[in-house]
Amino acid sequence: KVLDASTLSFGTRVRWFAICFVAGIVCSILGTALLWLPKGIKLFAVFYTLGNIAALASTCFLMGPLKQLKAMFEPKRLIATIVMLLFLVLTLCAVFWWNKKGLAMLFCILQFLAMTWYSLSYIPFAR
Repeated sequence: KVLDASTLSFGTRVRWFAICFVAGIVCSILGTALLWLPKGIKLFAVFYTLGNIAALASTCFLMGPLKQLKAMFEPKRLIATIVMLLFLVLTLCAVFWWNKKGLAMLFCILQFLAMTWYSLSYIPFAR
């Protein structure tokens, strides 16, 4: 049912959009708060990345996953999508496999910039 947004009522789609969007914000804020703990960089990177993934998932409920994926990989936003997804993955690689705190922080900053660029790609003439 989730694969086709039209099978969910408009109210249900909006409700799940709001839930995922708020969860994304909460994860990002929680990650920032945890940054100041010992080894908090790992928690920050994970929660910040989960927040961005939840924000992306939220729009799937409005558009539907297939339509979302088609829109993400349209030629006009293909590079923005690839860069954004790349920094999501690189952030997690930096904290879990490479154990490089500074690199993880850099990737989080680049993740933010990539998400901004990706989001702006949906606004005509914004890029």
